[in-house]
Amino acid sequence: MRWVLPDYIQDALPAEAEQLEGLRRGLLDAFRVHGYQLVAPPLLEYLDSLTTGAGQDLKLRTFKLVDQLSGRSMGIRADTTPQVARIDAHLLNRSGVARLCYCGSVLHTLPSTLTATREPLQLGAELYGHAGIEADIEVIRLLAEALSIARVPASRIDIGHVGLFHALAARAGMVPEREEELFDLLQAKDVPTLREFVAGVAEPVRSALLALTELYGDATVLDEAARRLPDEPDIRAALDDLRRLAAALADLPLSFDLGDLRGYHYHSGVVFAAYGNGSPGALALGGRYDRVGQAFGRGRPATGFSLDLRELALRLPDEPRAGAILAPAADEGNDGALAAEVAALRARGEIVMTALPGHEGTWKEAGCDRRLVRRDGRWAVEALLGD
Repeated sequence: MRWVLPDYIQDALPAEAEQLEGLRRGLLDAFRVHGYQLVAPPLLEYLDSLTTGAGQDLKLRTFKLVDQLSGRSMGIRADTTPQVARIDAHLLNRSGVARLCYCGSVLHTLPSTLTATREPLQLGAELYGHAGIEADIEVIRLLAEALSIARVPASRIDIGHVGLFHALAARAGMVPEREEELFDLLQAKDVPTLREFVAGVAEPVRSALLALTELYGDATVLDEAARRLPDEPDIRAALDDLRRLAAALADLPLSFDLGDLRGYHYHSGVVFAAYGNGSPGALALGGRYDRVGQAFGRGRPATGFSLDLRELALRLPDEPRAGAILAPAADEGNDGALAAEVAALRARGEIVMTALPGHEGTWKEAGCDRRLVRRDGRWAVEALLGD
């Protein structure tokens, strides 16, 4: 059948498309008043630019093709963040802070879950040029505000720090392949296999790696981490950052999971994920990714977050929607007065459709629930009955 779409690719019908556009406008307007400037990278780029510095997982998610003009390999973006990093590094070329935001479709070779789309509508905000924890605090607070504006407030924001894993893995002296295996075991929290895997690692690193699977909870877990992890400068610095973050965002529903290494190949410091009530998966993901810009020849400190508007829309509470008003076609006797009344209704935010001849009985399916009629020389809006 020619009209069947590929698996995990969907149309957005009028109600969903309107909902998505409302979310897009509302969130980008919120980002704008915080100083985040909108950018719109292309959907298609040369592959070496699109995936450079982004990690193996992103490379596997990227659709690839050959450019018939140049013969070079190209890719359809699977994540917008590397493109924004390129824009910051080479097009804006600012020496100070740059706050950027975006919204557009991305395409994945495989869905992330059994119910996910392969074409997320990705919206995000990125802050470049500041290496301090103040930038991470800003973007996490902006994320919480964005979810509140979308009427899907975060019930929990999980915080981690991949710097802890990097520090311990370096002290364990593992080759990259073994480090990858260690990462997979920690992320899966497969403690029995992890215990066997690190059996040959010297103390105190062995016990510290096992402790990562148990270090989760409220901010008090950071003090426990200080007791159970080696007292090394980079580990102290990571825990100090997390303490500052906890103090600055004490009004948000924060939790800490020091064994959550989401985005390990991509991020370099604080990582976070926001969840909603009854949400099986994360509403938004983010963190610090200072290394991405190095691939473009200009390593800038960077932190940010992104979310899928399609997934967010699925979690919106159901709300009744106002229907449209059906206006009669103009005739010689009421052109001016009718046009003025329709203009006034539209100025108040009402949807007004003009009736076209030959379609009686179909206007309710078009979304009309009221009609504009002339009564005693005046225009009035009445319920649409039987049409």
